[in-house]
Amino acid sequence: MYAIIDIETTGGKYNEEGITEIAIYRFDGHQVVDQFISLVNPERPIQAFVVNLTGINNDMLRNAPKFYEVAKRIVEITEGCIIVAHNAQFDYRILSLEFERLGYPFDRMTLCTVALSQELLPGHTSYSLGKLAKALGIPVTDRHRASGDALATVKLFKMLLTKDTEKKIIQASVRAFPKKNMDKKLKDIIAEVPSVCGVYYMHNVNGTIIYIGKSKNIKKRLTQHFTSDNRKSKKIQEDIVAVTYEETGSELVALLKENEEIKRNKPIFNRALRRTKYKIQLTQYIDEQGYINFKTEKADGRKKGITTYSSLASAKSHLERITDTYMLCQNKTGLTSSKGNCFGYSIKKCEGACINEEAPEVYNERAKSFIKKYSYDNRSMLIIDKGRDVDERSVIFIEDGVFQGIGFYNLNFQLNNIDILKSIITKMDNNRDAQHIIQSYLRSKKVYKVIPLSDIPSS
Repeated sequence: MYAIIDIETTGGKYNEEGITEIAIYRFDGHQVVDQFISLVNPERPIQAFVVNLTGINNDMLRNAPKFYEVAKRIVEITEGCIIVAHNAQFDYRILSLEFERLGYPFDRMTLCTVALSQELLPGHTSYSLGKLAKALGIPVTDRHRASGDALATVKLFKMLLTKDTEKKIIQASVRAFPKKNMDKKLKDIIAEVPSVCGVYYMHNVNGTIIYIGKSKNIKKRLTQHFTSDNRKSKKIQEDIVAVTYEETGSELVALLKENEEIKRNKPIFNRALRRTKYKIQLTQYIDEQGYINFKTEKADGRKKGITTYSSLASAKSHLERITDTYMLCQNKTGLTSSKGNCFGYSIKKCEGACINEEAPEVYNERAKSFIKKYSYDNRSMLIIDKGRDVDERSVIFIEDGVFQGIGFYNLNFQLNNIDILKSIITKMDNNRDAQHIIQSYLRSKKVYKVIPLSDIPSS
């Protein structure tokens, strides 16, 4: 079963957008069996260019339902479905973001009709929905409105299912929702664990930990382990006799605990995860004109980097964002290497460091602001995030640029004494993987707050 969706949004900064219209067609592979279409009051203004594109304005949404009023219907119509969308990464991110604001975990598998079309319908000059639909003779009504675009995606997806002679899409769907019965032992294990964020430990008959994992929903993740039919999962299913877990509340804390404990315990089924997670690092240097330049290179523990990335693609994506945010020069951030001015200068997003028009000391202040935010080298701070219940917070402790460990504190106990704080911290290794986890998490996700250690008095 598939839930084919299209979402219109307010536009705006990344992860600050709101939904203005949503359309969902529940599709069984042959026909639409249910549908939901609604305007949504995003409780934030719509960008002018979006109004011009979609025709949806603030007045139209004043009396529309807010997202929390339609959330239950969205959960129901997508239950047991794979989410299908044209550029699924965008629609699924926005939908997950809205549910995250409600504090509700929304987790679905996705299929992207852009990627499927590129594989099954090669040779098109454009894979935008409008141009692809026109090339394939698919009628589109109400272009750039959720219902029109979603219905066009239904028709496109139906065509893709026909084109998929190897039945890869159907096989993936069957794997996603297996109907086989699980062993009673595995069912009993799942029944005993909660749907919480944390780290889980699989044990064999001797009590030895054979696998460590982390998840925002441990029960759901174990269900995935126990219904998978790959060789590794089948071996785990045979060997496991019990699962224990530690709730963390914070996904960042779970990631750090998983990293630490896999290295310490070396479980037999975690061999791949023992390897380093980061591959690329960002370094800086001063050029002959005195400007700070940034360079991405293969990670090297002997060199001091500003931050690390799992791939060149993620490094480039982040550099594009910070270049725009801090009005840095594309030539100086390594995005371009033109001899004259960079493209950013042409569109007034660069102050002219590329042609020595902006003084190095002025430009470098903005570059240093970026470095200060994304590198905790020599910094002492507390990262405060979710706890295991509503009265608790988690804390990640960094002192003089060194990751010290994690802890939890009750909201009734204020962080007002550095000695007490140190006593509640569970020590962890300051390895490069831990540094990468913290830096990449702070780049892409939100925590409650970051507090300089200088704000915490000592006894």
